[in-house]
Amino acid sequence: MFSFFKNIGRQSETITKDLLEERLIESDIEYEIVEKILDSIGNKTTRNELEVVLISLLKKESFYDNLSIREIDSRPLVYLIIGVNGAGKTTTIAKLGNIKKNENKKVIFGAGDTFRAAASSQLCAWGERLDIPCISSKFGADPSAVAFDTINAAKARNIDVAIVDTAGRLDNKINLKNELIKISNTCKKALNNNDFYKILVIDGTQGTQAINQARIFNEALNIDGIVITKMDGTSKGGSLISIISELRLPILYVGIGEGKDDFIKFDIDWYLKNLLDYIFSKN
Repeated sequence: MFSFFKNIGRQSETITKDLLEERLIESDIEYEIVEKILDSIGNKTTRNELEVVLISLLKKESFYDNLSIREIDSRPLVYLIIGVNGAGKTTTIAKLGNIKKNENKKVIFGAGDTFRAAASSQLCAWGERLDIPCISSKFGADPSAVAFDTINAAKARNIDVAIVDTAGRLDNKINLKNELIKISNTCKKALNNNDFYKILVIDGTQGTQAINQARIFNEALNIDGIVITKMDGTSKGGSLISIISELRLPILYVGIGEGKDDFIKFDIDWYLKNLLDYIFSKN
Protein backbone atom coordinates (compact mmCIF):
# COMPACT_ATOMS: atom_id res chain seq x y z
CA MET A 1 0.00 0.00 0.00
CA PHE A 2 1.28 3.45 -0.91
CA SER A 3 1.99 5.82 1.95
CA PHE A 4 2.85 9.47 1.62
CA PHE A 5 5.69 8.85 4.08
CA LYS A 6 7.30 5.62 2.94
CA ASN A 7 10.11 5.08 0.49
CA ILE A 8 8.39 3.63 -2.56
CA GLY A 9 11.57 2.72 -4.43
CA ARG A 10 12.80 3.27 -7.96
CA GLN A 11 11.07 5.66 -10.32
CA SER A 12 10.16 5.22 -13.98
CA GLU A 13 11.01 7.99 -16.43
CA THR A 14 7.73 7.63 -18.34
CA ILE A 15 4.32 6.04 -17.86
CA THR A 16 1.78 4.78 -20.38
CA LYS A 17 -1.70 6.23 -20.51
CA ASP A 18 -3.26 2.91 -19.45
CA LEU A 19 -1.01 2.53 -16.42
CA LEU A 20 -1.53 6.18 -15.50
CA GLU A 21 -5.30 5.67 -15.58
CA GLU A 22 -4.91 2.66 -13.29
CA ARG A 23 -2.71 4.55 -10.82
CA LEU A 24 -5.01 7.58 -10.72
CA ILE A 25 -8.05 5.39 -10.02
CA GLU A 26 -6.13 3.46 -7.34
CA SER A 27 -5.37 6.81 -5.70
CA ASP A 28 -9.13 7.47 -5.43
CA ILE A 29 -9.25 10.41 -7.80
CA GLU A 30 -12.82 10.73 -9.09
CA TYR A 31 -13.12 9.50 -12.66
CA GLU A 32 -14.35 12.83 -14.03
CA ILE A 33 -11.03 14.34 -12.96
CA VAL A 34 -9.09 11.29 -14.21
CA GLU A 35 -10.60 11.88 -17.65
CA LYS A 36 -9.50 15.52 -17.64
CA ILE A 37 -5.96 14.44 -16.82
CA LEU A 38 -5.90 11.73 -19.50
CA ASP A 39 -7.29 14.12 -22.12
CA SER A 40 -4.31 16.41 -21.48
CA ILE A 41 -1.57 13.88 -22.28
CA GLY A 42 -0.48 11.56 -25.08
CA ASN A 43 -0.15 7.77 -25.03
CA LYS A 44 2.95 8.11 -22.86
CA THR A 45 4.00 10.91 -20.52
CA THR A 46 6.94 11.98 -18.38
CA ARG A 47 6.84 13.08 -14.77
CA ASN A 48 7.48 16.72 -15.72
CA GLU A 49 4.68 16.70 -18.30
CA LEU A 50 2.20 15.19 -15.85
CA GLU A 51 3.27 17.60 -13.12
CA VAL A 52 2.39 20.53 -15.40
CA VAL A 53 -1.07 19.03 -16.00
CA LEU A 54 -1.71 18.45 -12.28
CA ILE A 55 -0.51 21.92 -11.31
CA SER A 56 -2.81 23.42 -13.94
CA LEU A 57 -5.71 21.33 -12.65
CA LEU A 58 -5.20 22.17 -8.98
CA LYS A 59 -3.97 25.73 -9.13
CA LYS A 60 -5.93 27.03 -12.10
CA GLU A 61 -9.20 25.13 -12.00
CA SER A 62 -9.59 25.04 -8.23
CA PHE A 63 -7.97 28.46 -7.67
CA TYR A 64 -5.93 26.82 -4.89
CA ASP A 65 -3.40 29.65 -4.91
CA ASN A 66 -6.18 31.97 -3.78
CA LEU A 67 -7.65 29.57 -1.22
CA SER A 68 -6.85 30.37 2.37
CA ILE A 69 -8.78 30.32 5.61
CA ARG A 70 -10.61 33.58 6.18
CA GLU A 71 -9.30 35.97 8.79
CA ILE A 72 -11.32 36.22 11.99
CA ASP A 73 -10.45 38.86 14.57
CA SER A 74 -12.18 37.57 17.67
CA ARG A 75 -11.16 36.74 21.21
CA PRO A 76 -11.54 34.05 22.17
CA LEU A 77 -10.91 32.62 18.73
CA VAL A 78 -13.20 29.59 18.50
CA TYR A 79 -12.63 26.46 16.41
CA LEU A 80 -15.67 24.19 16.06
CA ILE A 81 -14.36 20.77 15.01
CA ILE A 82 -16.71 18.54 13.01
CA GLY A 83 -16.45 15.14 11.31
CA VAL A 84 -17.60 11.53 11.56
CA ASN A 85 -16.70 9.25 14.46
CA GLY A 86 -13.32 7.64 13.88
CA ALA A 87 -12.01 10.43 11.64
CA GLY A 88 -9.54 11.55 14.30
CA LYS A 89 -11.28 14.63 15.73
CA THR A 90 -10.04 14.13 19.29
CA THR A 91 -6.40 13.75 18.26
CA THR A 92 -6.75 16.68 15.84
CA ILE A 93 -8.06 18.90 18.64
CA ALA A 94 -5.09 17.90 20.80
CA LYS A 95 -2.62 18.62 17.99
CA LEU A 96 -4.22 21.97 17.12
CA GLY A 97 -4.23 22.90 20.80
CA ASN A 98 -0.55 22.00 21.04
CA ILE A 99 0.26 24.22 18.04
CA LYS A 100 -1.64 27.16 19.51
CA LYS A 101 0.01 26.66 22.89
CA ASN A 102 3.43 26.67 21.21
CA GLU A 103 2.41 30.03 19.69
CA ASN A 104 2.10 31.27 23.30
CA LYS A 105 -1.70 31.22 23.17
CA LYS A 106 -3.85 30.23 26.13
CA VAL A 107 -6.10 27.36 25.03
CA ILE A 108 -9.22 25.62 26.33
CA PHE A 109 -10.96 22.46 25.06
CA GLY A 110 -14.71 21.84 24.94
CA ALA A 111 -15.76 18.16 24.99
CA GLY A 112 -18.91 18.64 22.93
CA ASP A 113 -19.20 15.03 21.72
CA THR A 114 -21.61 13.94 24.45
CA PHE A 115 -23.04 11.06 22.42
CA ARG A 116 -19.98 8.80 22.50
CA ALA A 117 -19.30 7.53 26.00
CA ALA A 118 -15.50 7.78 25.91
CA ALA A 119 -15.21 11.00 23.90
CA SER A 120 -15.17 13.47 26.80
CA SER A 121 -12.71 11.47 28.89
CA GLN A 122 -10.36 11.02 25.91
CA LEU A 123 -10.28 14.73 25.11
CA CYS A 124 -9.89 15.76 28.74
CA ALA A 125 -7.05 13.23 29.10
CA TRP A 126 -5.29 15.01 26.25
CA GLY A 127 -5.98 18.27 28.04
CA GLU A 128 -4.25 17.00 31.17
CA ARG A 129 -1.28 15.81 29.13
CA LEU A 130 -0.93 19.19 27.41
CA ASP A 131 -1.86 21.25 30.49
CA ILE A 132 -4.94 22.60 28.69
CA PRO A 133 -8.22 22.95 30.63
CA CYS A 134 -11.19 20.96 29.33
CA ILE A 135 -14.88 21.74 29.78
CA SER A 136 -17.09 18.63 29.77
CA SER A 137 -20.51 17.37 30.82
CA LYS A 138 -22.24 14.08 31.44
CA PHE A 139 -22.94 11.52 28.73
CA GLY A 140 -26.00 12.52 26.66
CA ALA A 141 -25.89 16.18 27.71
CA ASP A 142 -26.75 18.98 25.29
CA PRO A 143 -23.59 19.61 23.18
CA SER A 144 -24.67 23.21 22.58
CA ALA A 145 -24.52 23.80 26.34
CA VAL A 146 -20.96 22.47 26.41
CA ALA A 147 -19.99 24.84 23.58
CA PHE A 148 -21.63 27.76 25.39
CA ASP A 149 -19.91 26.92 28.68
CA THR A 150 -16.54 26.52 26.96
CA ILE A 151 -16.71 29.93 25.30
CA ASN A 152 -17.89 31.61 28.48
CA ALA A 153 -15.08 29.94 30.44
CA ALA A 154 -12.60 31.19 27.84
CA LYS A 155 -13.90 34.73 28.24
CA ALA A 156 -13.86 34.55 32.05
CA ARG A 157 -10.32 33.15 32.15
CA ASN A 158 -8.95 35.49 29.47
CA ILE A 159 -8.15 32.55 27.16
CA ASP A 160 -7.13 33.16 23.54
CA VAL A 161 -8.35 30.00 21.75
CA ALA A 162 -11.29 27.67 22.41
CA ILE A 163 -11.46 24.38 20.49
CA VAL A 164 -14.82 22.62 20.68
CA ASP A 165 -15.52 19.00 19.72
CA THR A 166 -18.82 17.80 18.22
CA ALA A 167 -20.54 14.43 17.72
CA GLY A 168 -19.91 12.71 14.40
CA ARG A 169 -23.07 10.77 13.73
CA LEU A 170 -24.07 10.31 10.11
CA ASP A 171 -26.92 7.86 10.73
CA ASN A 172 -29.48 10.64 10.42
CA LYS A 173 -28.43 13.54 8.22
CA ILE A 174 -31.39 15.72 9.21
CA ASN A 175 -30.68 15.37 12.93
CA LEU A 176 -26.98 15.97 12.31
CA LYS A 177 -27.70 19.12 10.31
CA ASN A 178 -30.11 20.46 12.92
CA GLU A 179 -27.68 19.70 15.73
CA LEU A 180 -24.78 21.42 13.99
CA ILE A 181 -26.90 24.47 13.19
CA LYS A 182 -27.95 24.66 16.85
CA ILE A 183 -24.33 24.42 18.06
CA SER A 184 -23.26 27.01 15.49
CA ASN A 185 -25.98 29.43 16.59
CA THR A 186 -25.03 28.87 20.22
CA CYS A 187 -21.38 29.67 19.49
CA LYS A 188 -22.43 32.83 17.68
CA LYS A 189 -24.60 33.87 20.62
CA ALA A 190 -21.84 33.19 23.16
CA LEU A 191 -19.47 35.27 21.04
CA ASN A 192 -21.92 38.19 20.84
CA ASN A 193 -22.42 37.53 17.11
CA ASN A 194 -18.70 37.46 16.37
CA ASP A 195 -17.59 34.81 13.87
CA PHE A 196 -15.67 31.58 14.45
CA TYR A 197 -14.01 28.78 12.50
CA LYS A 198 -15.79 25.58 11.44
CA ILE A 199 -13.18 22.93 10.65
CA LEU A 200 -13.93 19.55 9.09
CA VAL A 201 -11.74 16.55 9.97
CA ILE A 202 -11.57 13.83 7.30
CA ASP A 203 -9.97 10.38 7.49
CA GLY A 204 -7.44 10.22 4.63
CA THR A 205 -7.88 6.45 4.30
CA GLN A 206 -11.56 6.77 3.34
CA GLY A 207 -10.98 7.76 -0.28
CA THR A 208 -14.17 8.70 -2.12
CA GLN A 209 -16.17 8.30 1.10
CA ALA A 210 -14.27 11.32 2.40
CA ILE A 211 -15.60 13.39 -0.49
CA ASN A 212 -19.19 12.39 0.29
CA GLN A 213 -18.68 13.24 3.97
CA ALA A 214 -17.28 16.63 3.03
CA ARG A 215 -20.35 17.33 0.89
CA ILE A 216 -22.75 16.42 3.72
CA PHE A 217 -21.01 18.49 6.38
CA ASN A 218 -20.50 21.45 4.07
CA GLU A 219 -24.22 21.47 3.26
CA ALA A 220 -25.08 21.36 6.95
CA LEU A 221 -22.58 23.98 8.01
CA ASN A 222 -20.48 26.05 5.62
CA ILE A 223 -17.03 24.94 6.66
CA ASP A 224 -13.92 27.11 6.58
CA GLY A 225 -11.22 24.51 6.13
CA ILE A 226 -10.30 20.83 6.25
CA VAL A 227 -7.85 18.70 8.21
CA ILE A 228 -6.85 15.36 6.64
CA THR A 229 -5.85 12.66 9.13
CA LYS A 230 -4.06 9.29 8.83
CA MET A 231 -1.99 10.31 5.82
CA ASP A 232 0.94 8.27 7.15
CA GLY A 233 -0.57 5.04 5.86
CA THR A 234 -2.95 5.61 2.97
CA SER A 235 -3.01 4.79 -0.74
CA LYS A 236 -5.98 7.08 -1.28
CA GLY A 237 -4.49 10.55 -1.23
CA GLY A 238 -6.10 11.29 -4.58
CA SER A 239 -9.35 12.18 -2.85
CA LEU A 240 -7.69 15.46 -1.82
CA ILE A 241 -7.71 16.55 -5.48
CA SER A 242 -11.47 16.06 -5.65
CA ILE A 243 -12.01 17.89 -2.35
CA ILE A 244 -9.93 20.85 -3.49
CA SER A 245 -11.44 20.95 -6.97
CA GLU A 246 -15.10 20.46 -6.04
CA LEU A 247 -15.51 22.13 -2.65
CA ARG A 248 -13.05 25.02 -3.12
CA LEU A 249 -11.95 24.71 0.50
CA PRO A 250 -8.44 25.04 1.89
CA ILE A 251 -6.79 21.98 3.39
CA LEU A 252 -5.14 23.36 6.53
CA TYR A 253 -3.26 20.51 8.16
CA VAL A 254 -2.34 16.89 7.56
CA GLY A 255 -2.13 14.30 10.34
CA ILE A 256 0.82 11.93 9.95
CA GLY A 257 0.70 9.93 13.19
CA GLU A 258 -0.75 9.70 16.69
CA GLY A 259 1.73 11.96 18.49
CA LYS A 260 0.98 15.57 19.40
CA ASP A 261 3.64 16.80 16.96
CA ASP A 262 2.56 14.57 14.05
CA PHE A 263 0.72 17.44 12.40
CA ILE A 264 1.98 19.51 9.48
CA LYS A 265 0.60 22.38 7.45
CA PHE A 266 -0.68 21.20 4.09
CA ASP A 267 1.61 22.12 1.22
CA ILE A 268 0.36 21.50 -2.28
CA ASP A 269 3.87 21.09 -3.74
CA TRP A 270 4.66 18.43 -1.10
CA TYR A 271 1.41 16.70 -1.94
CA LEU A 272 2.07 16.68 -5.69
CA LYS A 273 5.60 15.33 -5.19
CA ASN A 274 4.33 12.37 -3.16
CA LEU A 275 1.48 11.67 -5.58
CA LEU A 276 3.89 11.72 -8.54
CA ASP A 277 6.32 9.46 -6.66
CA TYR A 278 3.54 6.89 -6.39
CA ILE A 279 2.38 7.25 -9.99
CA PHE A 280 5.90 6.78 -11.37
CA SER A 281 7.02 4.07 -8.95
CA LYS A 282 8.15 0.76 -10.49
CA ASN A 283 6.48 -1.28 -7.76
